[in-house]
Amino acid sequence: MTGIGRKSMQGDIRFADVLEKMGATITWGDDFIACTRGELHAIDMDMNHIPDAAMTIATTALFAKGTTTLRNIYNWRVKETDRLFAMATELRKVGAEVEEGHDYIRITPPAKLQHADIGTYNDHRMAMCFSLVALSDTPVTILDPKCTAKTFPDYFEQLARMSTPA
Repeated sequence: MTGIGRKSMQGDIRFADVLEKMGATITWGDDFIACTRGELHAIDMDMNHIPDAAMTIATTALFAKGTTTLRNIYNWRVKETDRLFAMATELRKVGAEVEEGHDYIRITPPAKLQHADIGTYNDHRMAMCFSLVALSDTPVTILDPKCTAKTFPDYFEQLARMSTPA
């Protein structure tokens, strides 16, 4: 991706650090970042520094070996919807074993993901996070994909343009 890199002031750039800890290969430039898929493994981390981006780590955990725990995410409960409840519910639909606590979520991926109709709860981040599951060999159906219009009206077109199956 261009326009964001080592010199970025964007706080969510630290998302790439988490992906690296999970096993992805991250290449940094001053104004670009590249991520190459590696064998992913589970993490146990405090996510207070990237609460919104941590939702994508929750869906990434579906592809990691082991049980991932994301901590200090109570603020998910006071967003557009109770994102902690919503994330746990939708992760279970694709077959994950999920433990939802007051301010944490623990995710154990299934041996094989299963197709699911994913509820968005009228929350753009739910739609965007779960759309990434479709990059695997398991399709998902995003109910109400137009909820992304709030922040990223052409999200699905852009995703299709820049995606290659995992």
